[in-house]
Amino acid sequence: MRIVTWNVNSIGARLERVLAWLELHQPDVLALQELKCTDAAFPLMEIQALGYEVATWGTGRWNGVALLSKVGLADITIGLTDQPEYEGALEPRAIGATCNGVRVWSVYVPNGREPDHDHYAYKLEWFAALQATVDAEMKASPALPLAIIGDFNVAPTDEDVWDIAKFENSTHVTPAERTALTNLQSIGLVDHMPRALKGAPYTFWDYRQAAFGRGWGMRIDLVYANAPFDAAITDCWIDREERKGKGASDHAPVVIDLTGAP
Repeated sequence: MRIVTWNVNSIGARLERVLAWLELHQPDVLALQELKCTDAAFPLMEIQALGYEVATWGTGRWNGVALLSKVGLADITIGLTDQPEYEGALEPRAIGATCNGVRVWSVYVPNGREPDHDHYAYKLEWFAALQATVDAEMKASPALPLAIIGDFNVAPTDEDVWDIAKFENSTHVTPAERTALTNLQSIGLVDHMPRALKGAPYTFWDYRQAAFGRGWGMRIDLVYANAPFDAAITDCWIDREERKGKGASDHAPVVIDLTGAP
C-alpha cells in the first residue's frame, strides 16, 4: 500500500502535475494540503477519472486539505475536536479517513507567522486540538494503523533546516513548536524520517533566492505514525525530482510504502 503526502500550494495551479504524478507513481492514498480552492472548485472529475474517491475540505483563500483514495474512504472526519478558530473562522486544515484499514489524517498546520503574532498562539492551540483528537482515536482503536501526515510547519531539529543561524527569532524552530511535536510523540506517535534520494532530507524549498538550487531547504512535511503503522512501513522517501521545473510546488511529495494489501 502506498500513501503519499504533498502540499501542492494550489491544486488549480498544480493540477496537470498532480495528475501526471498520480499516473506515474500510482499511490493508493494521497493526502493533499494548501488546496487554495473551495470544495465546489476542486477538480473532482479529473481526479475521479483516475480511479480515486475524494474527500475535501476547502473554503478558498490559503488553506484546504483533501484525501484521495483508491482503497476506500470510511469514517471521514472534517476538522478536529474543539478546533480553535482564527479571526472568527474555522480554517480547513485537517481531514481524516480510514482507507483499507489504515487511518490517515491530512493536516496543514498553521504557519505561526512570527513568535509574537497571535497566529503563533493559534498554532499552538491548534496543535493541542490535533493531539487531543488523535489521542482519542488511538485509545478507541489501539490496533488500528494510524498516521498524521502533511505540512506541519515545524522543523523537528536543527538538522532539519539548511542553516539554523538563519532562523533566529523565527517560527518553525522555536522550543514551543518543537514541544508540540514532542507532545505528539508522548501519546505514542513517532516521527518517521524519510530517506532523501539525493542531498539532505528536506521537503520544502522557498521559491525566493533560488533556494532549491542552493539547497536551502527544510524538513517540515512530516509522517507521525503510531506503532502499528510504523511497523508496516517498508520505505519512506522524498520525491525531490517533483520540486524541479516550471510550475512546481515549493514542497516535494513524501511517499510511504506499507506492507500488506492492497
